[in-house]
Amino acid sequence: MGGIERALKHQIKALLWLFPAFLAVAGAVFLLLGTIGIGIGIGIGIGLGLLAAAAVVPFVMPWSLRRAARKQVPHLCVPTTLHVTDDGYESHSEQLTTSARWSLFSRVVTTPDFWLFFVNDQATGFLPRNAFTPEQQAEPDARLSR
Repeated sequence: MGGIERALKHQIKALLWLFPAFLAVAGAVFLLLGTIGIGIGIGIGIGLGLLAAAAVVPFVMPWSLRRAARKQVPHLCVPTTLHVTDDGYESHSEQLTTSARWSLFSRVVTTPDFWLFFVNDQATGFLPRNAFTPEQQAEPDARLSR
């Protein structure tokens, strides 16, 4: 589950910061409008609600990400065989066979536990580092650092 969760966090990093900021600014605007007399009760109520949401969202979003990732785990955590080649990698399981060329990926994020693969800003896959010995990890590290 760690790979999926990390991929999602990289994928929506901007959203994790921008959404609460947007809520806070919108809340301040509604409070300001409410205090200067434009829809006094409604403006203040909406403003306070948006400010409360801005405070809660940073705590709820990671929980929501973990929950979404947990739903995917039974489909992904199955015995899988990986074949890494000069051209790309192949993944074979009982339910799914995938292959991807290295040139497909626009970005690779290396973490201590995974290589996370992105096409544009969309997470498309990951390889667990613990599937390789430390000596074997050096080759993908060298290839993917380019």
